[in-house]
Amino acid sequence: MIETIKKIIENLNGYGFSVLVLFLGILEFSFGLYKNRWNKNEKWVDIACFTIPRLVIRPVVAYYGLIILPQLLPGLKDTFNWVPFFWGFIIIAVADDLTQYWYHRLHHEVPWLWRFHRTHHSASYMGMAMASRQNLIYSLFFSQTYLTTALVYLGLGIPAIMVRAIKGTITTLAHSSIPWDKPFYQYRILHPLAWVLERTISTPATHHAHHAATTDDGIGYYKGNFGNMFFLWDVIFGTAHISRQYPAAYGISHYEGDQWYAQLLWPIFKSKVPGSELAADGPVVKADVPLQEHQLYRPLKADPVTKEDVQGTPDLVPIPIK
Repeated sequence: MIETIKKIIENLNGYGFSVLVLFLGILEFSFGLYKNRWNKNEKWVDIACFTIPRLVIRPVVAYYGLIILPQLLPGLKDTFNWVPFFWGFIIIAVADDLTQYWYHRLHHEVPWLWRFHRTHHSASYMGMAMASRQNLIYSLFFSQTYLTTALVYLGLGIPAIMVRAIKGTITTLAHSSIPWDKPFYQYRILHPLAWVLERTISTPATHHAHHAATTDDGIGYYKGNFGNMFFLWDVIFGTAHISRQYPAAYGISHYEGDQWYAQLLWPIFKSKVPGSELAADGPVVKADVPLQEHQLYRPLKADPVTKEDVQGTPDLVPIPIK
C-alpha cells in the first residue's frame, strides 16, 4: 500500500508539476507578457540559470545523500520511517521552508551576500522564465536542500516528495505573471478567505511586491516578504507587507544588463558593466535610482485594486497607482 501511494505521489510530483509549468509558460507567452523585456541577454541568463544548476547541483546533492550521509550518520538510515505521514509532512514542510526563509532573508540583509542573490531580482518581469533565475553558488548552498535530504535519509521520503510537489506549485504560481489571487480581493464574499490565504502562503500580490523595483509607491517591498512557500514566516517575524496590489515595475532600478555568465557565476566571473554590483570594482550594494516611464510594467495590464475592492478590510487601504 505504501509503495503504491509513493508511486502515485512521485508521478504527480514529476508529471503534474511539469504540466503546470508548461501550461503557465504557454499562457504567459500567449499574452505577450515578456514583451521586449526578454532580450537576448535576459534569455541567456534565464536559460543558463535553468539548465546549468541542474547539471551541477543534482549530482552534488545525490553524492551528499548517497555517500556522505551514510558516513556521517551510519546506521541511522530510515530511523524515522515510523513517523506517521501527517507529522512527517509537517516536519519536512517547516524544516525546509523556515530554513529557506532565513537563508533568503540573510541574502537581503547582509550586503556581501546580496550579490549572490541579486540575479533572481534583476529580471524586469515576473513569470516562469525567471522563476529559477539564481546564481549557481546561491543555489548550491541552499541550506534547506541538505537538511531535507538528511530527513529523507532518516526515513521521511514520502512526506518530502509531497512537500516538494506542493511547494513547487505554490512558488511557481507566486512567481507567475498571472494575478490569480486578484478575484479574492475584488469580491467581498471572498475577503475572509483572502485574509487567511495571503497570510498563509505566498501569492502573486505578496511575492510580486518582493520583486518590485522600488518601495516608493507603498506596494513594492523587497526588504520583506521573504517567504517561499509559507508567507506565515513573514507574519511571525515582522517582515510582511500586504497591499493587495501589483507593482508597476519589477527588478532592480539600476540594472543595466549584466552578462549571463556574471549573473550565474559571480564572483568567479565579474560583470563588464561599469559600476555594477557584480563588476570587479563595483559597490557591494548600489543605491536605487528613480524609475523612468519606460521601466514601468504591469502583467496583463491589470487594473489597480480600488477602495471598493477591499471594503470590509480596513487594515488594507489600497494606494492608487498613477
